[in-house]
Amino acid sequence: MSKIFCCLALTALVVACSHKTEPNALVMPVDNTIVVDEADTKDTILLKAAHVVPTDNQLDALKNEFIAFIHFGPNTFTRMEWGNGMEDPKIFDLQNLDTDQWCSAMKDAGMKMVIFTAKHHDGFVLWQSRYTQHGVMSSPFKDGKGDVLKELSESCKKYGLKLGVYLSPADLYQIENKEGLYGNLSEYTERTIPRAIEGRPFENKTTFTFRVDDYNEYFLNQLFELLTEYGPIHEVWFDGAHPKRKGGQTYNYLAWKKLIKALAPKAVIFGKEDIRWCGNEAGQTRDTEWNVIPYTENPMEMNSFPDLTNESLGSREDLYEGKYLHYQQAETNTSIREGWFYRDDEDQKVRSADDVFDIYERSVGGNSTFLLNIPPNREGKFSPTDVSVLQDVGKRINETYKANLLSTAQGPKEVLDNDLSTFKLLGDDTNEIVLEAPKPITFNRLAIQEAIGTHGERVEKHALDIWVDNAWQEIASATNIGYKRILRFPEVTAKKVRIRILESRFYPAIAKISAHFYASRPPQLSIERSVDGEVSIMPKKDTFGWKPHGEDIAGNINAGYSIRYTTDGSEPTAASATYDRPFVISSGEVKAVAEVNGKLGSIASQMFGIVKRDWKAAGEDSVMGEHVSQNAFDGDANTYWSSKAKGKNHFITIDLGKEYTIKGFAYTPQTDTSEGMIEAGIVLASPNGKNWSPIGDFRFGNLINDPTTRTHMFRQTVNTRYVRVESKEIAGNGKTAAIAELDFLVE
Repeated sequence: MSKIFCCLALTALVVACSHKTEPNALVMPVDNTIVVDEADTKDTILLKAAHVVPTDNQLDALKNEFIAFIHFGPNTFTRMEWGNGMEDPKIFDLQNLDTDQWCSAMKDAGMKMVIFTAKHHDGFVLWQSRYTQHGVMSSPFKDGKGDVLKELSESCKKYGLKLGVYLSPADLYQIENKEGLYGNLSEYTERTIPRAIEGRPFENKTTFTFRVDDYNEYFLNQLFELLTEYGPIHEVWFDGAHPKRKGGQTYNYLAWKKLIKALAPKAVIFGKEDIRWCGNEAGQTRDTEWNVIPYTENPMEMNSFPDLTNESLGSREDLYEGKYLHYQQAETNTSIREGWFYRDDEDQKVRSADDVFDIYERSVGGNSTFLLNIPPNREGKFSPTDVSVLQDVGKRINETYKANLLSTAQGPKEVLDNDLSTFKLLGDDTNEIVLEAPKPITFNRLAIQEAIGTHGERVEKHALDIWVDNAWQEIASATNIGYKRILRFPEVTAKKVRIRILESRFYPAIAKISAHFYASRPPQLSIERSVDGEVSIMPKKDTFGWKPHGEDIAGNINAGYSIRYTTDGSEPTAASATYDRPFVISSGEVKAVAEVNGKLGSIASQMFGIVKRDWKAAGEDSVMGEHVSQNAFDGDANTYWSSKAKGKNHFITIDLGKEYTIKGFAYTPQTDTSEGMIEAGIVLASPNGKNWSPIGDFRFGNLINDPTTRTHMFRQTVNTRYVRVESKEIAGNGKTAAIAELDFLVE
């Protein structure tokens, strides 16, 4: 255990805990915020940090674990990420709305709450507000009578989902409109909230008096509507983005908070003292995510909060710099699509189920909440691809985590009773918990939870062991635990497991331990070759390109896979050669398959032709920006040549370096967008780059829906040094031609 306990024993009192007296403990009352005194030693600061706990609302929010974001509005129809505030409300031409379909898909995914963008930065409101006409009331949606938030609220109740609201403090309509209230330099005077509107009385008769300006009054009036007519509301989401400012406008958050606490007593507030941003929008997670973090001011009295984006926020060294220690949990937010709003189903890529499940395990299993955005389309529904991913992820979560494989094990009952209010308190006499199942279990996930509601975050480092061959063997380790830590590792089989606490801030209170099995799926593979002929085989790269998180998805969720391959054209099996490093091949076909515990995935194959080391660009009809000709044969399918948009006829010429006898070619389309895919064309040969002879026409079908490498074999072989590929038709009637990679096959 940590050495801090010895010196603390001289100054604190021994008190009883909820279920057991902390051995030799010198404890203090727990609180959501604890002041650091000037005279506090480092040991005392750590002791105080160990007694910072979440509020009841924060703890309930953590228990939600997986929640949804919905971005919807004029941007859905303009295909913009941020509107300008001056869009004609008629652009919101919503003909159908199916919020039941939204909630059904979210329920299938295992989500417990949805946060809806009632007003984004453009200022367009999606409910029937009394205080503006810039919204659904001026749109064609149900002849101006529609209320998207109301329909969603009713669907949430039907499907048992909690509801949260996103109300953007930034408001471009109120900035750009000449009668707008944002930054209009109005005086601060006493205002009554809500402001009465003739013919639209409130059922809730509560009123508030605040000294505010015009825009803060407007904002408070809209908050009152959202919190009293669509509830109960469980989270209020304040975005810190400011596309534009005006007139030195400031926000009176302390007034907003008073209103929220009174009207939505179960709600947590994002972007303020309750919940913080994880620091990115990519689904990236910290290896160590502390929710007890230091402040130099009292966070309960602050009007504005900074973005907390440092890699380390709550380490010991961080805590020593604070004057207040405060519980403020992280939300890991990202989108299932490239962007927050729906654009289309062709070029806007969707995260794979592997990616979403990996983020789920890293975020929920890394002491944070996973907030995943699913933007409805212009038909008022989630697109089928998005629904499919949500259903797949929900199935994986349920199959993996519904059952605890240690539920019948012998050991401390407090960690096996599925009750986070009971716990095993570790002390000076022991720093480990041993559990023994009636028979061996096979598992590759272990979840651990601390009793943070009563004892805060205390574990700083821990390890997992299994009993193998009459000895303990460590199979996983990590840093903190907090609300939940999910350890992931290749599958093992054992009867006895041991959790060791290696470092802690005070006596750890372990509330739950559970073992689980995730049915690993052999990843799809990608086979690539460098210009020098070196072949690399790896899990297929996710084409999702928006705000990349940089995680090894396949390695994270399919730990323990191996790759088998062949180079003689035969199908690879579990007995084929194991790929462990790149190898050189001059030409021919490489086939590969991933294996996990005897299960084989789908076979990947790639035909390689002439090594491209000596190739040179010998001409093209045009070049679009940075997409130069060399990109078509640099061995990297992520780069590509693109012509300018001049029609359907384009060409690229390559000098192979010397004469070869070629029998066919392979074309890899670029996949950043659906533009430039060559559907039909002709290949020509020349001995000198001047006199050209046709080798043969080619045609590739369904490239937009299946943008994979295509191979075309010529009717007869031809000896040539120079080759030219000319396009005759571009998929989707496009006007540019693009090539990610060209390969020429030899005898």
